[in-house]
Amino acid sequence: MDSQKTLSPHILIFPLPLQGPVNCMLKLAELLCLADFHVTFLNTDHVQHRLLRYTDVQSRFTRYPKFRFQAIGDGLSEDHPRSGDLFTEMVDGMEAVTYPNFTEMVTSGNLSSKSEQPVTCIIADGLFSFAGGVAQQIGIPLIYFETISPCGLWIHLCVPKLIEAGELPFKGDDLDARITCVPGMEGFLRRRDLSSFCRSCDPTDPLIKLILKENQELQKAQGVIINTFEELEGPLLSHMRSLCPNLYAIGPLHTHHRARLGTSHATFSNSLWEEDKSCLAWLDAQPLKSVIFVSIGSLAVMTKDQLLEFWHGLVNSGKLFLWVRQHGSIAGDITESQIPVELLEGTRKRGCIVGWAPQEEVLANPAIGGFLTHSGWNSTLENIVAGVPMACWPYFVDQQVNSRFVGEVWKLGLDMKDTCDRVIVEKMIKELMEERKDEFMGRANQMSKLARKSVSEGGSSFCNLDRLMEDIRVMSLQASKS
Repeated sequence: MDSQKTLSPHILIFPLPLQGPVNCMLKLAELLCLADFHVTFLNTDHVQHRLLRYTDVQSRFTRYPKFRFQAIGDGLSEDHPRSGDLFTEMVDGMEAVTYPNFTEMVTSGNLSSKSEQPVTCIIADGLFSFAGGVAQQIGIPLIYFETISPCGLWIHLCVPKLIEAGELPFKGDDLDARITCVPGMEGFLRRRDLSSFCRSCDPTDPLIKLILKENQELQKAQGVIINTFEELEGPLLSHMRSLCPNLYAIGPLHTHHRARLGTSHATFSNSLWEEDKSCLAWLDAQPLKSVIFVSIGSLAVMTKDQLLEFWHGLVNSGKLFLWVRQHGSIAGDITESQIPVELLEGTRKRGCIVGWAPQEEVLANPAIGGFLTHSGWNSTLENIVAGVPMACWPYFVDQQVNSRFVGEVWKLGLDMKDTCDRVIVEKMIKELMEERKDEFMGRANQMSKLARKSVSEGGSSFCNLDRLMEDIRVMSLQASKS
């Protein structure tokens, strides 16, 4: 490589094509741009189309002349729903189409050593195990970015140990049986708290095979970026370093991003859906800490029965509620004539339902007193920073263990997994926002302060991000000389 081309590292960032990974990796991209790195952000065509449609991301990044977007196919039709229940179809499509195109792009195409500005480092989602072989082939460093929670990632890394010890696959159907082979979690982890794919009785399940492959590649990478902070998960990170020594804990990334850009609140969106900001005006009209915010994320799918149970629980709680109900999040159609009158009336009096919301702004609103969440990791971190107690109804992947940590380890709320009953929903909301309100608020405020401190100058995440950027400079220079 020409020495002139390597003065500034050129980072290729490749997120999993889902809302959470794209959102936080775009924030990392901007932080690297601030450090004067060349950055190419590789989206799938589908994600790129939605970003351009619903955000100002294209114009926003024009302030960084060394940044560019590039897109690649994902092997799925444009009308494919790309929902959580069809996740394996997305993985199969990317394996068949994205992998070979990515390889060509980096080894001989417009991002290769033959290009004007060759890539000197790859930052890829941890599920893209194929990126390791490609980086090795062209002799550049690879750093994986794991956008799931560290507690979820640690369980994934321990899957071989769980299989060897006979704790996977499960014997019998007792989901409350203790799991003893995940170091650091022996005292509280149950079968029901393991990632959702662990409930498969088939050891050849495609997701288990995918995780095992991911585990192998993670341990070969030059480093692993995780979106957390030492004060939240320090003991767990110590265990993880036994397998992945070079961890960069740089979160909460959304707060870190705002701190380095010098903004006190979210001023833009990376949403793949159109945000309905009318809910902010509705919130502004409500009393302090009076509203329960309800969102099950961008991938979860409810049945009609689950929808109605949730709805009855919300209305029966007597609390004000803001509910995000994304198009496609309900399996099948439900018409107004199928909805009991008391639910429609209760919603008219105390509720606000929108298709998608600017979540960071919602959680920061003084009217929010609780969050009924799917426990996705981005949502969990955004909520920790906002200092809002949580009731957790997890859907899949790391969300099961996240909800256990919220309730049992961090004491920031309640775990409501594996149930969807109106009586329980009502009880959880009342417990969160009345009976144990002061207890949860106290813990939430304490953790929020620690999160903010970690990204301030000299904080643990601040220092880890500086270390990441310096390591990228050094590794890129070494690669250019080899």
